[in-house]
Amino acid sequence: LKEFGVTVLSHTVAIGATRLPRAASWQQIIQVCDNLDSPLRCVDEATQNKMKAEIEDAMRAGDSRGGVFEVVAHGLPPGLGSHAQWDEKLDGRLAQAVMSIQAVKGVEIGAGVEAAAKPGSQVQDEIAYDAHRKRFTRSSNRAGGLEGGITNGEDLIVRGYLKPISTLHNPLSSVDLATKAPLKAGYERSDVCVVPAAGVAGEAMVAFILAGAFLEKFGGDSLEETRRNFQGFQQQLDNF
Repeated sequence: LKEFGVTVLSHTVAIGATRLPRAASWQQIIQVCDNLDSPLRCVDEATQNKMKAEIEDAMRAGDSRGGVFEVVAHGLPPGLGSHAQWDEKLDGRLAQAVMSIQAVKGVEIGAGVEAAAKPGSQVQDEIAYDAHRKRFTRSSNRAGGLEGGITNGEDLIVRGYLKPISTLHNPLSSVDLATKAPLKAGYERSDVCVVPAAGVAGEAMVAFILAGAFLEKFGGDSLEETRRNFQGFQQQLDNF
């Protein structure tokens, strides 16, 4: 994907009840991903400190914390995916891929969760045309870069919602499989929160699906052939 100007990165949106109160810019996401000393990959330091406090509280209580990671794909061309078949829609394929990550119990694209409670006039992205770039644009990106299962040229935004991991230092009740008698669940060494690590897995899953959609769109038996087809498509957009 990088060969064609597409970059896929992730950052942490929420840990437990602490959530980033604003949208992150692409430049902020780049900076936090480049900072290998960032403990949670959150773009806002004050919010990150509150997230750390939540994790530390859970650690002291022998508990765990879940949260939300966000994967952003920047530089995508419009036209990837399909509206024609239910199993070819790109949003469905992305949701399946992110949902397959362990502990992910929900997937959101764009402003999906928030949009469900709003009127249509506050949800739709109005369309305009940038004559200088020769591209159609959107006044906002509530759709998360996907319309009708197809990329529209805006940043693609996918969020994964993780439950807290089930291995707890203060174990919960369970049942012995052999005797059927009640007992406390076994404890193995584990992390308290895996949201930042899951975000990296989310990057890989999103990139994998996008690479497949990219090859379906532009084809080719070699990188050179795919690049030529991609450049021809870009020229077609310029001439539209």
